[in-house]
Amino acid sequence: MAMDPGLEEQELLADKFRRADARMPARERQAEIGLGLAFAAAIAGVWSLDPPKGFAVVPALLCLMMLVLATRVRFDTPFGFTVATQLAFVPVLFAMPVAIVPIAVAVALAIAGLPEVLTGTARPSRLLLAVNNSWFALGPAAVFALASTEPRDAGPLLLIIALAAQFGVDFAMSTLRFRLDRSASFSAQLRDTWVYGIDAALSGMALIVAEYIHITPVAALAPLPMLGLLATFARERHQRLESLLELNTAYRGTALVLRDVVEADDGYTGEHCRSVVRLALALGDALKLDADQRRNLEFGALLHDVGKIAIPNEIINKPGKLDPDEWEIIATHTLEGQKMLDRVGGFMRNVGLIVRSHHERWDGRGYPDGLAGEAIPLEARIISCCDSWNAMRTDRSYRKALSYEVALAEVLANAGHQFDPRIVAAFVKIIEKEDGHRTPTRSAVNPEPHEAPLR
Repeated sequence: MAMDPGLEEQELLADKFRRADARMPARERQAEIGLGLAFAAAIAGVWSLDPPKGFAVVPALLCLMMLVLATRVRFDTPFGFTVATQLAFVPVLFAMPVAIVPIAVAVALAIAGLPEVLTGTARPSRLLLAVNNSWFALGPAAVFALASTEPRDAGPLLLIIALAAQFGVDFAMSTLRFRLDRSASFSAQLRDTWVYGIDAALSGMALIVAEYIHITPVAALAPLPMLGLLATFARERHQRLESLLELNTAYRGTALVLRDVVEADDGYTGEHCRSVVRLALALGDALKLDADQRRNLEFGALLHDVGKIAIPNEIINKPGKLDPDEWEIIATHTLEGQKMLDRVGGFMRNVGLIVRSHHERWDGRGYPDGLAGEAIPLEARIISCCDSWNAMRTDRSYRKALSYEVALAEVLANAGHQFDPRIVAAFVKIIEKEDGHRTPTRSAVNPEPHEAPLR
């Protein structure tokens, strides 16, 4: 995850913070139990390959204690957290028989999670996660068991293979878990792989500690100062991410307040905006917009007419055609809307740009800036098509709603003029599916397209 997480990562973070003190959903619980049973079977396999032999208890206990402390140093990620375990895990791997190591890691993770359970900030069921958070330990344990080599006797190549196995098993199981219980996208999980770079960087120091624990067991305590420094960074990161999520919640809340103001000022405009949102999101999904674009599209569609608050109602609801002066006034609603959203700040500034441009035309004859083609924000092009469709299909004070056939003919006739042709093509498929109609033949389409109603 980047220092400035994207929208999908922010949503996953918010979900993670909510889950911390919430009851584990049935789907997640089933996934954890199933993968936990697989974990036990994998341990049994390693055990059969390399049954545990005697080991020095004192170094093992010191390394286990350090693993518990290291597990308490948690850096938030969209899928939970990453911990500075590598500093203590490598010494544990050298201090215990490899078949016991995954069990020891699971015990350490469970102990590390007890303070939250005892203070009531996490539910006891969350301790189940300790088992499946320990899958990473099985990778190197299996490598050394298959090679019939103790970690302290391994050469550089085998150590590198063991580290690669640790990362590979951890990523594979994490991807599977979060796909099963949170439907997280693979691309979002790929952005979380930066944690392996940190683990690789810490492995060198951890290896030096591991080499000395059998000579001087107190060497296991050497990572303590580093853990203290990392704990400070982790706490600061947690606070920064919480502040970011709270700020985004405030932005969203302000946007919803503006929506309520629009509805209170003019019931038709409010209902119209809701309908445009529904169509725009369906079109955005068909065009495969990313999470940030979809968020901006949703709020742009919801607030595209927010600037009409500044327009006198006698103009908005005037029966009949507007005169040139009235058109000039009503055309300012895009600029007024942008000004309002700019004052909100944050991502709403991007939404403001969309609101400003939703009356631009593909051929460059729109307003307020005369933008053309792909110079118009994609979200604004989507809203323009959906806005026009809804305006044509609803009754207004100055005219009755157009029929499905006439409205669709207007949209098709204006493809390449008022609307982006690619958006029109996708839009027609959505409308046909929703209304159960078929696209009219070319003979039904106005050969001399004029601007589809947008007022």
